[in-house]
Amino acid sequence: MLKQRIITAVIGIPLLILLIWFGDPWFSLLIAVVVLISTLEFYHMVAEFDKRCPLTYFGLLWALALALSPHLKSTNMLPMVMVAAVVISLVWLLFHSPRERAFHDWSWMVAGVLYIGWMLSYWVNLGILEDGRDWIYLAMFAIFANDTGAFFAGRAWGKHRLASVISPGKTWEGALGGLLSAIAGAIAISRIPILFSSSPLECWQVVLLGCLISVFAQLGDLVESLLKRNMGVKDSGNLLPGHGGVLDRFDSFIFVGAVVYYYIWMVV
Repeated sequence: MLKQRIITAVIGIPLLILLIWFGDPWFSLLIAVVVLISTLEFYHMVAEFDKRCPLTYFGLLWALALALSPHLKSTNMLPMVMVAAVVISLVWLLFHSPRERAFHDWSWMVAGVLYIGWMLSYWVNLGILEDGRDWIYLAMFAIFANDTGAFFAGRAWGKHRLASVISPGKTWEGALGGLLSAIAGAIAISRIPILFSSSPLECWQVVLLGCLISVFAQLGDLVESLLKRNMGVKDSGNLLPGHGGVLDRFDSFIFVGAVVYYYIWMVV
């Protein structure tokens, strides 16, 4: 598995760097693809667990609309999109869903839309900031550093379970290794002019941001682990060798985009 993870990273990370470097529309397109595949994986897990998810295609369109909604801010169309999506989906239920399961099916659809489409839209929000590319590089490399540090620290020194009921493989030692690695990764990226060319951050700002990224990346990972355990599956899919599905790879991104966006707004 480790060999497959390394091969996937060697292929995927350079492509990710290029898409971020060239900016929009390529970066927004990347987020759109991630949202569509991750949401589809989510609905497939629901279908396996609950044996029904009749609003899959509508949910995919709604998740995509939310993911790209930052581009609608100037036209103030987001409220209109939300109203239309709610009304159309509920009216659809009147004619295409059994009475006993109507709102049960609708709630699963909305869960996927908000959990994936809405939360990952914050990466698009970051991308359209004036120095958005710099912040995306810092956030993403801090996440990669966190994941790598947690993986190897957990393998080397992990003894105390972090959340044994949710994810037995995660340990406090691994979590600490991820935290320290994320801080180091954030500091490193913030000092590389070609990747972070905006105004230099104070050291405490970088350390605090690295801590926040690590904590919320690990929480995002645990939330998806809880979801998979609840649904009785090991991976959300098998598209990425060594990682599982796209949602498995990007679960740690789900909370981080919003955290970094609001950190910039409130602190920087």
